[in-house]
Amino acid sequence: MTEQLEELHNPIDASKITDMPGLLPYAHTVGGVVIRPEDTGKIKGRAVKAMEQQTDMQLLQIQQQIELLASQARAIQRRTALSYRIYEAAIGFEPLIGQVYHLYSRSEGSYFLSLIGPGEWGRSKGDRHFMATVKLLADHTWDVLQADEDLTI
Repeated sequence: MTEQLEELHNPIDASKITDMPGLLPYAHTVGGVVIRPEDTGKIKGRAVKAMEQQTDMQLLQIQQQIELLASQARAIQRRTALSYRIYEAAIGFEPLIGQVYHLYSRSEGSYFLSLIGPGEWGRSKGDRHFMATVKLLADHTWDVLQADEDLTI
């Protein structure tokens, strides 16, 4: 019987068989999963596209934040400029935080702050032009509640 085993010849070439089939780059059985090489260019292209979309979205968010900060800075500059104008105006009383006042200009170019609103003067014409209704804020700047279209700050 040992003679029969010695005579048995394997028709498969020895270079085409392995004792570790799990390491083969292809399926080693008929029912095995098809293993296809990946197109690395396509994978990298999709990854780069996803990365660009993500970074574009983040840059857009930063741009919107910058625009918001710039808008807030302009509002503070406007309040500061108006505050300088009001503090250069004639004020016959001590303004209180949180109270509403009215800024007027005179024909000679000076300004004055008043407790009297533009609709409260009655028939008195006077030498005044309404500029703005303002409110004194806690930081001693003034917030414009209502302004004449001629008000430039």
